[in-house]
Amino acid sequence: MQPLATGDPLRLGPYRLLAVLGEGGMGKVYLAQDGAGRPAAVKVLRPELAHDQHLAQRFVREAEMARAVTSKGVARVLDARTEGGRPWLAAEFLAGPTLDEAIRTHGPMDEPTVRALVHFLARTLRDIHAAGLVHRDLKPANIVLTSSGPRVIDFGIARPEHGLTLTTTGQIPVTPGYGAPEQVLGHRVGPACDVFSLGAVLGYAASGRRTFEGAHVAAVQYEVVHGHPDLAGLPPALSQLIEPCLAKDPAHRPTPEQIVTAVPAPKGAERAWRKGPLATAIAEREATVKRLVVAAPMAPGSPTGPVPGEGVTAVPPTGSASSSRRRFLALGGGGVLAAAGAGWGAKWLVFDRNAAGDTDFDAEVPAAVATPAAAFVSLIDAKAGEAPKPLWGPHDVAAMDGLTPLPVRDVLVVQAKAGGLLALGVADGRQRWQAEDVVARAGFVSVGDRLVVGAAEDGRLHAYVAATGKPVWQTDASVEHLLAADARRVYLVTEKNELRAVDAWTLATVWTRPLASPSIRSLPATAAVGRDRLVVNGRDGHVVAVDPATGKTVWEKRDLGTTGAGPAIGGTLVYLAGGKLTACELADGTVRWTEQARSPGLGGPGWTSPTPDEGVIYVADGYNARRYRTMTDVRFAVSDWYEILEGLGGNITAPAVEGTTVWFAAPDDTHLRVLDKRTHRLLFDVTMQRTGPYRLTSDGNRVFAVRGGRVMAMPVFGT
Repeated sequence: MQPLATGDPLRLGPYRLLAVLGEGGMGKVYLAQDGAGRPAAVKVLRPELAHDQHLAQRFVREAEMARAVTSKGVARVLDARTEGGRPWLAAEFLAGPTLDEAIRTHGPMDEPTVRALVHFLARTLRDIHAAGLVHRDLKPANIVLTSSGPRVIDFGIARPEHGLTLTTTGQIPVTPGYGAPEQVLGHRVGPACDVFSLGAVLGYAASGRRTFEGAHVAAVQYEVVHGHPDLAGLPPALSQLIEPCLAKDPAHRPTPEQIVTAVPAPKGAERAWRKGPLATAIAEREATVKRLVVAAPMAPGSPTGPVPGEGVTAVPPTGSASSSRRRFLALGGGGVLAAAGAGWGAKWLVFDRNAAGDTDFDAEVPAAVATPAAAFVSLIDAKAGEAPKPLWGPHDVAAMDGLTPLPVRDVLVVQAKAGGLLALGVADGRQRWQAEDVVARAGFVSVGDRLVVGAAEDGRLHAYVAATGKPVWQTDASVEHLLAADARRVYLVTEKNELRAVDAWTLATVWTRPLASPSIRSLPATAAVGRDRLVVNGRDGHVVAVDPATGKTVWEKRDLGTTGAGPAIGGTLVYLAGGKLTACELADGTVRWTEQARSPGLGGPGWTSPTPDEGVIYVADGYNARRYRTMTDVRFAVSDWYEILEGLGGNITAPAVEGTTVWFAAPDDTHLRVLDKRTHRLLFDVTMQRTGPYRLTSDGNRVFAVRGGRVMAMPVFGT
């Protein structure tokens, strides 16, 4: 919220303008109050655009469309006029963050909250469609979370069901990744396009990432039309809910009415927005607006606003949420409700509330905090060939030959000198918390950026709140080594060499199956999880991909000659490293290409673990650093640059990619070589004192390096 600036109007109709709420390509939105002191959001078309008949028509149409919808789930239009040649409209003021802001700040929503979101939004879409309209631009930025529930805003491109979107030539009428395939292709659209957008919104809310990604707009739109949504790591019930909404064929998507019927408002749904950090953020905004409105007296004789009962009153901040846990209820009994003629599969209606254990820790763990981003280093200010100073460190706090550190939003988790876990603040390197009751060398993982999970010597799993280190639970899982985790499950190898999945929120063992490869703590298997696949790479070259929800084998490969390099998932491919580098389709294991090691006989282990990044992967083989294109429509490897690394030998340390830089450990582990990832130009070398292998990772515009027990954070160059 910003103060009024020179040129901003002071009054429009009965509304006195108080502050600037936001500004976009078409106009400004102001916080205002009417003559009775009630707040409103007033949207005004930019002066330079007021003479554009097309834009003025669109602006007026937004008010007309929004007024036609009588639903508690939209921001009501209170007034709309044209003054001085400039159209404006006043809408109900909503004191809360957008869904986009909430997810970026607090992290993904838990399953019960997503189900509440499903019901509210589906009900609102039903009301919009009942008015004969299609919203056409449902996205996280157009959903405001208030203390009374989510509200849909911005009817700027809404049209009657039978119409085509009115837009300026060359403009994209939908937000990439949220508009339906028929919108991307310019076809006539109907209510089903809003259901597709709803599915994309829910996927983002549940995972914190977009369901369709790409290096640029065209790539995202291609994925929308031809690709598969990224629903990896979501609870099965949510995946079954969201996937049909994202069907390419509009006829195969459920209607909002069917969704409302299938997912009734969970018990206590109205409290989903009144507890936790999100409720605090909403309450703070409500209080701020209330102070502004109260502090802005109206002049005597000011025109009054809407009649009592039609205006909007700032809601006082809510009290603290009850400490007692209340679980949302899904569809009763795990049964199936019929959907005759829907054509989209009854499986979408299945929710098994008895699949989990009796305990549910989801409500007890706070949402993931935001990642504090570091400032980029300017290439203009940097001295040629000279490494920038560390942001912090090196700190002598880690184990001499520890595992790769794990960044989790605002903390960096490392293997401590004493063998447990140590969490450092990513911004300053200071100790945030320590867990001495686990054995870090057995592995440690993050569950949805909310929990950090490690294993104790007795085989028990221990979970801690990522940001604070507060112990949450421990359970006997007979752990030998931790492999990976997603937003719901922890994947591990047991003492009996079994592969096991444990639900991190209910502590139920989801499934257990034999592990085909031998795995001991000194030579553990490695794994990666994503896009509904868990890929486990054994030390004997046997790779198996399983369904993370069921543990069933989907595909497997043998004789890949692995040396411990972990698999890496990039887009729809998984990359398997070792004596050769193999790119496989993640879905079915189809081999796209294989590259033999280029530096045989040098004593190195072959390829490092690859690091995916925006349509490419970075990987090294002995003294060769290379970049490959992640192309799924070719049967051969496409490398568009390589660089010689100084030193003989080899390691399996994955490169770190952040900003415009890529960081490689030298083959003999004497230093780090930093290249411009676009041109492979050498930027500088970095050397950490001590001996031993480097371990690299990155996040939030920082590269974290560990060597010989020392930990440091380095800045990176940006675009």
